[in-house]
Amino acid sequence: MIKKQIIEQAEAEKYMARCIQLARCGEGNVSPNPMVGAVIVHNHKIIGEGYHRKCGEAHAEVNAVASVKDKSLLAAATIYVSLEPCSHYGKTPPCSLLIIEHKIPKVVIATLDPFPEVSGRGVKMLREAGVEVIVGILEQEAQVLNKRFFWFHTQKQPFVILKWAESADGFIDKHRDTSDVPPVQLSTAVTRRRVHKLRAEVDAIMVGRRTARLDCPSLTTRHWEGKNPTRILVDRNLSIPQTSPLYNGAAPTLIFTTVPHATHPNVEFIQLNETDPIIEQVKAVLYRKNLHTLMVEGGALLLNAFLEIGVNEVRVERSTKIIGAGVVAPSVAYPLDRIVQEDDSTYYFYENK
Repeated sequence: MIKKQIIEQAEAEKYMARCIQLARCGEGNVSPNPMVGAVIVHNHKIIGEGYHRKCGEAHAEVNAVASVKDKSLLAAATIYVSLEPCSHYGKTPPCSLLIIEHKIPKVVIATLDPFPEVSGRGVKMLREAGVEVIVGILEQEAQVLNKRFFWFHTQKQPFVILKWAESADGFIDKHRDTSDVPPVQLSTAVTRRRVHKLRAEVDAIMVGRRTARLDCPSLTTRHWEGKNPTRILVDRNLSIPQTSPLYNGAAPTLIFTTVPHATHPNVEFIQLNETDPIIEQVKAVLYRKNLHTLMVEGGALLLNAFLEIGVNEVRVERSTKIIGAGVVAPSVAYPLDRIVQEDDSTYYFYENK
């Protein structure tokens, strides 16, 4: 009996691992939805699989069922899903209802959905229809897969990632007072693509006013295929000229300001409350707008301000270049515990676990 349970557990973990592998194929395309994979098994053989490809399109369970050639096998099959099937009508019908309609008798789920409209309700709908439901197979791995989604819905604030490049001697740039002087290029062609890949995977990107003035960044995804994140800028007095790329309409843009009744066709202005902490106001607005992940790319003052209140991840690209003097890189009190060597730069990661 014990041996049989061990074999069944191992088999369930094998198929769930495949679900998680499939789910990652949707990375960068499904937000604000989570990444989800599904596998359908009949007589110890996979007969169908799918993943959520893009927000607004079919969910993983739908794609998995559609891939099954002989639908008559579904009535004696098990569907494995990396996240609890939805039970509500959103942009697509409930996946729990789809499973019931196809008479799939058993569902194995890695983890419940933290989204209030779903959490536990999908399992309840399935069980009330007589479907056998098992929850908790590779649960931790499935939650790590969608850690940003889980953080957003449980903490009711965006998942915050800080990213900067620094020289070997600890500077992020030389001292500059004008945009006529270009910044020191610390990133390489390879690491720049890595940054733009990350841009495609986040919902919002933020820089400080000084960075916006001196670097004139576009904050778009250009060196990797994917969407542009929503651009975020705090500019109390609207000192950044409207000739800045941030006003060009290439991506949704939110500018937080104290100037009343500011308008521009390409920008949404958010009125700041002078009495409350600005970063907390920004995070609250992003939560209301369903923007799950915020990446902060600079400058030093803004990065340090976020470090003081705590963040979810820090990604530091350390170049071999020497600047000698300039803008000191932020000081990270956390252990940078993951190191990746790439090209002639080194990436250091901190993850708040």
